[in-house]
Amino acid sequence: MTLIAIFFPSISFLLRGKLLTALLCLILQITLIGWIPAAIWAVVSLQNSRADSRNNKLIKAMKK
Repeated sequence: MTLIAIFFPSISFLLRGKLLTALLCLILQITLIGWIPAAIWAVVSLQNSRADSRNNKLIKAMKK
Protein backbone atom coordinates (compact mmCIF):
# COMPACT_ATOMS: atom_id res chain seq x y z
CA MET A 1 0.00 0.00 0.00
CA THR A 2 2.92 2.34 0.69
CA LEU A 3 4.27 1.83 -2.84
CA ILE A 4 0.86 2.67 -4.26
CA ALA A 5 0.85 5.83 -2.14
CA ILE A 6 4.24 6.83 -3.54
CA PHE A 7 3.68 6.04 -7.22
CA PHE A 8 -0.10 6.58 -7.48
CA PRO A 9 -1.10 8.95 -4.65
CA SER A 10 -4.66 9.58 -5.79
CA ILE A 11 -5.37 5.85 -6.15
CA SER A 12 -4.16 5.38 -2.60
CA PHE A 13 -6.85 7.75 -1.37
CA LEU A 14 -9.48 6.11 -3.59
CA LEU A 15 -8.72 2.66 -2.21
CA ARG A 16 -9.27 3.98 1.32
CA GLY A 17 -12.61 5.56 0.36
CA LYS A 18 -11.62 9.23 0.43
CA LEU A 19 -13.11 10.44 -2.84
CA LEU A 20 -12.78 14.22 -2.48
CA THR A 21 -9.24 13.91 -1.17
CA ALA A 22 -8.39 11.65 -4.13
CA LEU A 23 -9.73 14.24 -6.55
CA LEU A 24 -7.73 17.02 -4.93
CA CYS A 25 -4.63 14.82 -4.94
CA LEU A 26 -5.16 13.99 -8.61
CA ILE A 27 -5.32 17.68 -9.47
CA LEU A 28 -2.11 18.22 -7.51
CA GLN A 29 -0.27 15.30 -9.09
CA ILE A 30 -1.13 16.29 -12.66
CA THR A 31 1.81 18.66 -12.57
CA LEU A 32 5.24 17.13 -12.30
CA ILE A 33 6.19 19.48 -9.46
CA GLY A 34 3.02 18.60 -7.56
CA TRP A 35 3.72 14.87 -7.72
CA ILE A 36 6.24 14.95 -4.86
CA PRO A 37 3.97 16.80 -2.40
CA ALA A 38 1.05 14.55 -3.42
CA ALA A 39 3.14 11.43 -2.77
CA ILE A 40 4.31 12.74 0.61
CA TRP A 41 0.74 13.65 1.53
CA ALA A 42 -0.52 10.18 0.58
CA VAL A 43 2.19 8.39 2.57
CA VAL A 44 1.70 10.55 5.66
CA SER A 45 -2.06 10.09 5.43
CA LEU A 46 -1.61 6.32 5.14
CA GLN A 47 0.68 6.23 8.17
CA ASN A 48 -1.78 8.35 10.19
CA SER A 49 -4.61 6.03 9.22
CA ARG A 50 -2.63 3.01 10.39
CA ALA A 51 -1.76 4.75 13.67
CA ASP A 52 -5.42 5.62 14.26
CA SER A 53 -6.37 2.01 13.68
CA ARG A 54 -3.76 0.80 16.18
CA ASN A 55 -4.89 3.36 18.75
CA ASN A 56 -8.53 2.32 18.38
CA LYS A 57 -7.58 -1.32 18.94
CA LEU A 58 -5.64 -0.36 22.08
CA ILE A 59 -8.53 1.69 23.42
CA LYS A 60 -10.96 -1.18 22.84
CA ALA A 61 -8.57 -3.59 24.58
CA MET A 62 -8.23 -1.26 27.58
CA LYS A 63 -12.00 -0.93 27.94
CA LYS A 64 -12.46 -4.69 28.24
